[in-house]
Amino acid sequence: MKIGFLGLGNMGAPMARNLAAAGYEVRGFDVVAEPPEGVNAAVSGADAAIGADVVITMLPNGEILRSVAAEIVPAMSPGAVLLDCSTVDVDSARAVAALAVAAGLGALDAPVSGGIGGADAGTLTFMVGGGADAFDTARPLFEIMGQKAVHCGPAGNGQAAKICNNMILGVTMIATCEAFALADKLGLDRQKMFDVVSTSSGYSWTMNAYCPAPGVGPVSPADNDYAPGFAAELMLKDLRLSQAAAGGADADTPMGACAAELYRQFVEDENGAGRDFSAMLPRFEGRGRG
Repeated sequence: MKIGFLGLGNMGAPMARNLAAAGYEVRGFDVVAEPPEGVNAAVSGADAAIGADVVITMLPNGEILRSVAAEIVPAMSPGAVLLDCSTVDVDSARAVAALAVAAGLGALDAPVSGGIGGADAGTLTFMVGGGADAFDTARPLFEIMGQKAVHCGPAGNGQAAKICNNMILGVTMIATCEAFALADKLGLDRQKMFDVVSTSSGYSWTMNAYCPAPGVGPVSPADNDYAPGFAAELMLKDLRLSQAAAGGADADTPMGACAAELYRQFVEDENGAGRDFSAMLPRFEGRGRG
């Protein structure tokens, strides 16, 4: 299987490298980054797509995805699969899938969870929308780049699953940080707080696996001065996508909307850009109720 890979940034580069290390012929292109070890350089997106059985994209947003798809779809061979691993809006995912299918291609939207560490270790989770045949074609690639791939239904459903998941994540992280800040003000030791909540009804991934309090629970970005494992601005992006989707679907998501506004304030008004999304804890520590 020949693979084209477009978007060789912090996530795409290790994904492409893992595929090449597994023995696949990978041709990669990025407007800024050089291909990682084992990946052959293409001179353009279309050049990477020519002759590929699967073309993987890992791009910043829906507008760029639509532009790249318009370039590469005409260059792809009939029957090939366009596998988009970007996190974008549902409408863009479905529009690109329709473009690909009209050209006789398979199309999958497969955003990921697991961050840079998961991309490097090959332990990502893929949430996949698109046709069953295309999913079967891409399955061996998912098994190399990740630990799990869930076929969520037709085109766009991968993006839907990702933004719903990350809306829960953003809301839960805010609640976890608020609770630690409240515990501090009530004189409750953070370790005791963790010991209780991590084994009680307040159990959550943000508490048990990614605790925002330094020195408490498993090692997390909080123990590295909140250097980002998942940057606050990426959480803001995903929360904005969730609210755009909620608006289009006429869905009432007040907690998601509140989380989006709090992360907007943190990133845009409070120097949260470049920090991990769990750095909401020191934000709440320094604030009173007013």
